[in-house]
Amino acid sequence: MPQTPVLVVHGGAWAMPDEVLEDHLRGVRQALATGWRMLERGATAMDAVEAAVTAMEDDETFDAGRGSFLTRNATVQLDALMMDGATLRAGGVGCVERIRNPIQAARLVLEKSLHVYFVAEGAEKFAEEQGMKLCENRELVIQREVDRLKQAQIKAAAGEPDATFGGPEFGHDTVGAVALDMHGNIAAGTSTGGTLNKAPGRVGDSSLIGCGCYADNMSAAASCTGWGEPIMKLVLAKRAADRVREGRSPEASCIECINYLKARLNGHGGMILLDAQGRIGISHNTPRMAWAYRNIQKEASGTKI
Repeated sequence: MPQTPVLVVHGGAWAMPDEVLEDHLRGVRQALATGWRMLERGATAMDAVEAAVTAMEDDETFDAGRGSFLTRNATVQLDALMMDGATLRAGGVGCVERIRNPIQAARLVLEKSLHVYFVAEGAEKFAEEQGMKLCENRELVIQREVDRLKQAQIKAAAGEPDATFGGPEFGHDTVGAVALDMHGNIAAGTSTGGTLNKAPGRVGDSSLIGCGCYADNMSAAASCTGWGEPIMKLVLAKRAADRVREGRSPEASCIECINYLKARLNGHGGMILLDAQGRIGISHNTPRMAWAYRNIQKEASGTKI
């Protein structure tokens, strides 16, 4: 019996200033519409997740693809993961500098390789061998982020809080999506440029299985955003999925995990969660989080829950 499709997307969780809210809402709504068109046509959950995340990677509003935060060396390094809940196959790339859409490279790893994870030049070489066109790193850099990096480094030199490991007032615009298709399968994807002024070579939670992304038809599909180091330590996406498998609703699981993130490690961020029944959860402990979801009956978006 065909399942009713569901799609949920997020575009970051932090103390978004009023002046950036509309751009974030527009971005997640556009990503939602892009992925939903795929699901309506009978495409797979992975197709919808890839399409939605690609739309946000192409939107300079977010910390993914072009316009991402810069490393300490003023370069862009990108991470992404996709996971198929039906098979538990996953594909990830880390620290890539010449791939405009790392979520597409992640899917290639999932489908075309016996491995799960490629990093840096190895990931770029693999993607190119599979037909992806590489770009120059400077094509991913925009002036807004050059200026932001300079200000962050000036503040750090003056002894002010480091934006790399600061509180929710610092931007965390990692993007992600979870989907349920007509065949009853779920999938998840997460993509990021990491944190501002990060050390080159740093990999965050977004592209690590069970940390910033996870999907299993037997439990749930999750995508996280926020401060990566605490999320990694708690393997937060897998924790949330396990709670669903134990019998909790996605909503209750989301809330429990985000509260635990704060209580255990003083971490901040947000999560979207979806199970194979089409039930969703959205939670964050930051002032705002950009999100949107749709099923046959309802479409909604916002920055607060």
